[in-house]
Amino acid sequence: MPSKFLLCSFKTCPWVQRAAIVLQEKKIPYDIAYIDRDNRPAWFLAISPHAKVPVLQIDGKESIFESNAIAEYLEETTMPRLHPADPVARARNRAWTDFVPTFASALSTTMYADSEEEFTARAAKIPGPFGKLEEALARQGSTGPYFNGPKLSLVDAAYAPFLQRYSFMDRLRPLGILESFPRLSAWRDALLAAPAVKASTVPNIEAVWQENLILRKRWLAKFVSESVRGAAAAA
Repeated sequence: MPSKFLLCSFKTCPWVQRAAIVLQEKKIPYDIAYIDRDNRPAWFLAISPHAKVPVLQIDGKESIFESNAIAEYLEETTMPRLHPADPVARARNRAWTDFVPTFASALSTTMYADSEEEFTARAAKIPGPFGKLEEALARQGSTGPYFNGPKLSLVDAAYAPFLQRYSFMDRLRPLGILESFPRLSAWRDALLAAPAVKASTVPNIEAVWQENLILRKRWLAKFVSESVRGAAAAA
């Protein structure tokens, strides 16, 4: 097993958080380097073909980019296994992991809307992917609390960051959407309570996420508290 991992991150990136959850759940020690979005260093650009995070640097030599590739690499090289042992269940998990970009897009386009009209129109599309996940959880027949049952898996690690950000958005501007999907709601609650998820971000992640809305001048930022606004202005 490699002796040193360095995870390259932006503080609010959900894709990095996905990799961090896997590292935390497997209890793999790692360092984290926060990259300045507006001044990405040359050493980082040299190892990130898309100039994006996450990148996992291994022993200062090899580097892996893309959150799915990082998760699968860690799964293949370290214990405990987070994929199901059954090949069909494992394939099903991977298939639902491939649905994450669709799921994430519905949320991110809403939270980064530029106007109330745009926010409302985009939020109206969220029930579509939510319903797909609700059906998937029903078909799983799992007693929970996670996608496959009592053990957190790679598919859980993939969805947790986005369900967390939905919660952040919902607290700023209540949407009343998740309440219509009881299985997804229970899954969200379990994921956000999981120790690996709690340990996968900076301690004040919700406030940092809100500051990012302000810096990006998004419509949702108008609901951020004055104290967070002050912190963002001072940053």
